[in-house]
Amino acid sequence: MNGTEVARTIREDVRPGVAAFAAAHGRSPGLHIVLVGDDPASHIYVRNKERAGTEAGLIVRVHRLPAEATVDQVLAQVQALNADPACDGILVQAPLPAGIGKHGTERVFDAIDPRKDVDGLHPHNVGLLVQGRAALKPCTPSGVIELLDRLGHPIAGKHAVVIGRSEIVGKPMALLLLQRDATVTICHSKTPDLKDTCRRADILVAAIGRPGFVTTDFVKPGAVVIDVGINRVDSRDAVVGFFGADHPRVADFDKKGSAVVGDVHPAVAQVASAMTPVPGGVGPLTIAMLLKNTLTAATARG
Repeated sequence: MNGTEVARTIREDVRPGVAAFAAAHGRSPGLHIVLVGDDPASHIYVRNKERAGTEAGLIVRVHRLPAEATVDQVLAQVQALNADPACDGILVQAPLPAGIGKHGTERVFDAIDPRKDVDGLHPHNVGLLVQGRAALKPCTPSGVIELLDRLGHPIAGKHAVVIGRSEIVGKPMALLLLQRDATVTICHSKTPDLKDTCRRADILVAAIGRPGFVTTDFVKPGAVVIDVGINRVDSRDAVVGFFGADHPRVADFDKKGSAVVGDVHPAVAQVASAMTPVPGGVGPLTIAMLLKNTLTAATARG
């Protein structure tokens, strides 16, 4: 399941809407990203979002704050963007530095104007999502739905199992599948007989952040498997265990000293009817849906 290609078509679909908005309003939709601290992965993600947004015709601005920034300083940045009429979408890159704390992180995300919440994670938008009325939906789960639709994998009437119950992926993923008439089971670390539950899935979504956790004995033959995991692996032996000693990914590891792998072991591809790769699967879709959400937010604000 080529997420990179599907993401490209979504971005192409967004481009005419961006041009129409610019013609009507004299400016392109504005996406503003708040980046706090020095987390290397976050900087890579933000750079990719900035590039994709600019290529789609958006105005993308990145507001960088030091790792030592206080909650009040981050809140002040968010409030300034809430008040900025040229800002249509606000994304605060997660995770925030440990010093912000869980409560501080909640305060920051709750402070975002729901109309500009292009991550779809504000409590107001989550409530609308539960009711099936959300215009701004979490990017990764909505990207998975787009992938299934555009590649012709039916959802209605299927048994979908989601491994993971995070606010960002697991819970909204389950809700979106339920709204498309799937029967949905959410699994987590306390689920008994996890493998047996997963083996009943027609659609299996793994979003737990554990490299290669889902193996062939989790998967019903012919199931569609969506791997949301993005895990950095620094062990050559682990990479060989994933792909085999002669695989090109091992040679790539030898050059870089690390590899990115998913929550699903590559051998699952021998059992599944379709499966997303890592990288090149869900990741590009997340960015594409962010651009789509930014256009939606800009259009709704007028």
